[in-house]
Amino acid sequence: MNDTQKVGERMPASGGGGAGAPVFVVAIDGPAGSGKSSVSKAVAGLLGFAYLDTGAVYRALTWLALRRRVEPGDPDALAALLAAFRDVRIDTDPADYRVRVAQTDVTDEIRTPEVTGRVSALARVPAVREHVNGLFRRLIAETARPGIIVEGRDITTVVAPDAPVRLLLTADAAVRAARRVGELAGAAGRDAAGALHRRDAADSRVVDFMNAADGVATLDSTRLDFAATVAAVRRIVVDARAATQAQARAVARASAKAQAGTPPHAGAGGAGQSAGRRPGEAGLETNGDDS
Repeated sequence: MNDTQKVGERMPASGGGGAGAPVFVVAIDGPAGSGKSSVSKAVAGLLGFAYLDTGAVYRALTWLALRRRVEPGDPDALAALLAAFRDVRIDTDPADYRVRVAQTDVTDEIRTPEVTGRVSALARVPAVREHVNGLFRRLIAETARPGIIVEGRDITTVVAPDAPVRLLLTADAAVRAARRVGELAGAAGRDAAGALHRRDAADSRVVDFMNAADGVATLDSTRLDFAATVAAVRRIVVDARAATQAQARAVARASAKAQAGTPPHAGAGGAGQSAGRRPGEAGLETNGDDS
């Protein structure tokens, strides 16, 4: 399956999921180091869903800004940068996640310390967030798979506030920092932990990523290892999808029963009206039943 999507391409008339079915959207937010990227990717792979790392899109935009020497405080240069950012392709296959700007594969380059150190400054600009959030909505709608797990800031409240699953994945700051230190050795690990704390401070000026909004469930992974966190998120998604499908079947059955009980001439005018009734009377009994 080709899961490469071009940011900014025109949205199709209906989303993925097969036969016009709506895409089942899982929105996951959380602070840096909470494991939302690795957990989201793993769960998407287990369920056959697409996976969208929204942070990678911000990083790709930051990479392009660095190449063009665009500063976050220059509105004209930012406008030109956002216009040029349409030529970006994001792979949503969790098993082969790649990011390309024009013809350049930047999957590894967007993870460099240079990009990491600048991404928050660019992401804090309201015009940037508004533009990029619109791109995320298009990518969700274009998904060819039955579901998509989308992770990142603003996802549960701004980008996909009506998603069937909205989850805040969090952990204590000390635990998140320790995980980052464990991923890297020596000074690099200590630098990563310090960067995590600085990013928390910077991002908290824009979004509240530590407290769940109304309707958003919280999963605290402080005392969970990676496998247990993946299992917990998978269970939440599976249960919610089963409930959604059951509700859809119930609605379909109710609709079928209602249609089966409707006379063939219902809604037709002229000769199809019942004898002895004036035009317009046919709907009176129905209206009375619905009240």
